[in-house]
Amino acid sequence: MTQAATHRAIEAVWRIEAASIIAGVARLVHDVGLAEEIAQDALVTALSRWPDTGVPDNPGAWLMTTAKNRARDRLRLDKLHTRKHEQIGHELEALQADVEPDFVDALDAARQDDIGDDLLRLVFTACHPVLSTEARVALTLRLLGGLSTAEIARAFLASESTIAQRIVRAKRSLSSANVPFEVPRAEDRGPRLASVLEVIYLIFNEGYSATSGDDWMRPALCDEALRLGRVLAGLAPAESEVHGLVALMEIHASRLHARTDTQGRPVLLMEQDRGRWDLLLIRRGLAALDRAHAQGGTLGPYALQAELAACHARAHTPQDTDWPRIVALYDALAQVMPSPVVELNRAVAVGMAFGPQAGLDLADALATDPALANYHWLPSVRGDLLAKLGRRAEAQAEFERAAGMTRNVRERELLLARAKTVAGQ
Repeated sequence: MTQAATHRAIEAVWRIEAASIIAGVARLVHDVGLAEEIAQDALVTALSRWPDTGVPDNPGAWLMTTAKNRARDRLRLDKLHTRKHEQIGHELEALQADVEPDFVDALDAARQDDIGDDLLRLVFTACHPVLSTEARVALTLRLLGGLSTAEIARAFLASESTIAQRIVRAKRSLSSANVPFEVPRAEDRGPRLASVLEVIYLIFNEGYSATSGDDWMRPALCDEALRLGRVLAGLAPAESEVHGLVALMEIHASRLHARTDTQGRPVLLMEQDRGRWDLLLIRRGLAALDRAHAQGGTLGPYALQAELAACHARAHTPQDTDWPRIVALYDALAQVMPSPVVELNRAVAVGMAFGPQAGLDLADALATDPALANYHWLPSVRGDLLAKLGRRAEAQAEFERAAGMTRNVRERELLLARAKTVAGQ
């Protein structure tokens, strides 16, 4: 194998194994920042040795062993430095404390949460609410996605220095706040799990509909979010909302190839060639939705949104879409996740099910909501409904207003094109 091929193999292994290695080391050192440094040291060692010795049969295990050995060396060195500054009596006490009686191990085992995987601990730590949303996203992509600072910066159209500072500050914040490397206890898991799911879905959404820039989508981010969601579903199989989020992402991801034309221009849902939808991803999404239902209880926001996506996935043509059921699902979603954005989407569904005037009445009622003041989809939805009612001049103005509000180049082009079309130009 050439040196270049070896380096490519190392990069591939690192992308797959990085999260597990960092998680395994973090359990030993109880510091996510230090764990990442030690894991990176193991990677540097691989880069220097493998071109000469060849890639090991189990490269992930080699990296994990090397990283854990370095962690243990670091812990021994830290203990040695500490002991040099202690009295003999304190040193003896410390040595005795190193050998815990069996009942302590049993007590610790009894205190273990019902989910005790290192990787799950890393997920909950990287997505801790003590961090800002931007910091959680960057740290999650770095630690769990194995993305480099440059890749994260490219994905979110930020400078490398900005992302690097964000990651450094996030690790410092976790350390200074003494955030434990653990899965929250069952009674505390709900809010923390919500933060984890929020971060993963934010990553997916930025890939599915890029906030700004020249590209309509960034599929690599969708892939990373899907991978994280699948991992989380394997680690927390009893959590309905985890399966709901995976179902939602799988079904949405099934449309990626149909969401742009050959020139990279956006294609809206009702105009997509459904023959280009990925049937395997749809099947995976519906299976995940079944697992969400199997947990029992009331469906949460992600599972309800997955049900909405499933309505479209099951419709072979746009005309087959069950719009009354979609309206009912939005009614349920508004109960568990009240939001003006949910109400706006419900207005679209009502317009499809019961006529454009009914939808426009609901959209108009949202026009003064401050949460939607800069939300370009509000004038876009109004433009679509006005066009269906034959109010072309008003529709054109709304599409142009929406175009002026979006920061995505492709989206702006789409909205301006719709403005021209509705005006008969």
